[in-house]
Amino acid sequence: MARQKGIIKLKGTIGDITFYKTQDGHLAREKGGIDASRIKNDPAFQRTRENGSEFGRAGNAGKILRTALRALLLNSADGRMVSRLTQQMVKVIQADVISVRGLRNVIDGEAELLTGFEFNIRGKLGTSLFAPFVGAIDRATGNITVDLDSFIPANMIAAPSGTTHFKIISAGAEIDFETETFVEAHSESDILPWDGTATAAINQVNAVTPASTKPLFLALGVEFYQEVNGQMYPLKNGSYNPLALVKVDGGV
Repeated sequence: MARQKGIIKLKGTIGDITFYKTQDGHLAREKGGIDASRIKNDPAFQRTRENGSEFGRAGNAGKILRTALRALLLNSADGRMVSRLTQQMVKVIQADVISVRGLRNVIDGEAELLTGFEFNIRGKLGTSLFAPFVGAIDRATGNITVDLDSFIPANMIAAPSGTTHFKIISAGAEIDFETETFVEAHSESDILPWDGTATAAINQVNAVTPASTKPLFLALGVEFYQEVNGQMYPLKNGSYNPLALVKVDGGV
């Protein structure tokens, strides 16, 4: 892979060189590689096939999780979130010590490795929300909760420039990665002023299936707003809204 320089940037293929544009700029690469049928059938590429199978499984698992949390992700994700989540899902699958290579999966892996995953690298929860919170997953009742005591927003939330208001959002998700189904519930606070006035305590309950054996997830985030002439507008279209997985229970 090479980086294009100069005034004229090319896109397309010339001979054996393909020119293309990415978030990292205009790049070029030479055609090549091994015939697909050889990779599929040659014993020498057994490891390649196994890795490809698990990578595909990781991508699919990430897609299911993203779909489950779609209501929150619409305003809280960066352009590389999908690839970052897939990479983390690969680690979850590789932690499976039961299945053989190529058949390792999320269920037998360590879903807890997703704890702390930030969906928006431009606005991380860990560097935005400093108010103490308690996240909990009660598998018996199916309640996935988050509680914040009263706090002063201007002191405990690092908001981007232009913020006048905010709200706290959360979601609980129960995901069956085998059947590719999920149960999701989400909550949000009122839109609150970002100032020196203490908030009331915030308690959010997201209910999924009681006594579920499936992996359970708690996501927590903040949405920023700007008030203009009495109307609330999402600040910079949500570009800096943080959202993260703060609690994960991998199932039983």
